[in-house]
Amino acid sequence: MVLRAESNRKVVVSVIIILVFAVIISKLFYIQVVNSSYKFSAANNVLRYVTQYPARGLILDRHGTPVVTNKPVFDILMVKNQVKPFDTVEFATMLGLTVEQVSDAFVQASKQKGYSPRKAVVLLNQISAENFSRFQEVMYKYSGFEVQPRTVRSYNRPIAAHLLGYIGEVDERDIKNAPYYQQGDYIGISGIERSYEHVLRGKKGVKIFMVDVYNRIKGLYEKGKFDTIATPGKNITSTIDIKLQEYGERLMQNKIGSIVAIEPQTGEVLAMISSPTYDPSLLVGRQRAVNFKALQQDSLKPIFNRSIMALYPPGSTFKVVNALIGLQEGVVTPETRYSCDGGYHIGRGVACHSHPSPTNLIQSIQVSCNTYYCHVFRNIIDKREFGSVEKGFTVWKKHVESFGFGSKLGIDLPHELKGIVPSVSFYDKYFRKGGWNSLTIISLAIG
Repeated sequence: MVLRAESNRKVVVSVIIILVFAVIISKLFYIQVVNSSYKFSAANNVLRYVTQYPARGLILDRHGTPVVTNKPVFDILMVKNQVKPFDTVEFATMLGLTVEQVSDAFVQASKQKGYSPRKAVVLLNQISAENFSRFQEVMYKYSGFEVQPRTVRSYNRPIAAHLLGYIGEVDERDIKNAPYYQQGDYIGISGIERSYEHVLRGKKGVKIFMVDVYNRIKGLYEKGKFDTIATPGKNITSTIDIKLQEYGERLMQNKIGSIVAIEPQTGEVLAMISSPTYDPSLLVGRQRAVNFKALQQDSLKPIFNRSIMALYPPGSTFKVVNALIGLQEGVVTPETRYSCDGGYHIGRGVACHSHPSPTNLIQSIQVSCNTYYCHVFRNIIDKREFGSVEKGFTVWKKHVESFGFGSKLGIDLPHELKGIVPSVSFYDKYFRKGGWNSLTIISLAIG
């Protein structure tokens, strides 16, 4: 009986051992043969992923004329451990740089986030096609250096800088907000480039290379089976008429201000000029940082987009608004007539130009009579039913805001700022409470 029990235990132990080995062998078979993801994961340790950057979409005017296109540039990458002593003078000369610029580039490269002497890092970016073509002929002399083709913006005319915007490298905030981006990627920073970044940028591709223990490329991984092709960005047709834009910028030369031309039936922006302006090509290429700093320090603020960020009085076009408010409040009719003898002479007075007098409502708009609208404005603010200047002004303010004054228009451009419509509290603070009336703020009558 003892021998039989011992024999049974041996059988049980043997079966357990066989089952364990069977499970292990099955698992190994699954990992190595059936499920290739484990193989791919392990291979990641000896693979290099090289980003393939897409060409950015073009920006066209309303007639299909290219306004923003692309041109090729080249980033020079280095793997520090593979770099051997070389002729820095020739290296710099071929790339159109100084020896000092090259030396500084080596210092800055070692400070990049995630730097490793065994990994490829950008040493010099945005080398022009002309300079790179010279360097390419002697590149065989320089071990440890690689090339990454890129594209940057090119402008057919030196205009529409504020409208088109510019691109630059992503920062940590951009990367945090959108996982699509990685260090070294470009992104639209202002203008159309920013508003339509998701359309213009395209989709990056990737090539996967096998590397040895020294990070030297040995060939494509799996013959390129897992590579993806970069998808170019989509072209955008804007509402801008580039000839009208160019004409407007010529008119505004040596002036400070802005012009916005709008198609009344559709609201399409035909031209948007902010002056002074700058050549958009200044913010492209290796001199971008230097040029941007100079533009920032310019006392005339050429980067400031006055067309959607500056505050301007509406001028005589505002008389139409006051006319409509007057009609709504019943303080004026189309037949209401006022005489004008060169201005409104109550209080400090408001001057007016010479024109036929008296005028009715339609005629007052036709000749843009200041005197007429001083009467209309005071009739609104001092309307007896309101009981006080403050109440009358509050009603007038609500009417004005109903036209969109004091609010953003919601144009598809970034950084738009809203206008300002004064409030009762503003005038109470400025003149003191009870220290102002319709005559004090009579300038609002004519915009």
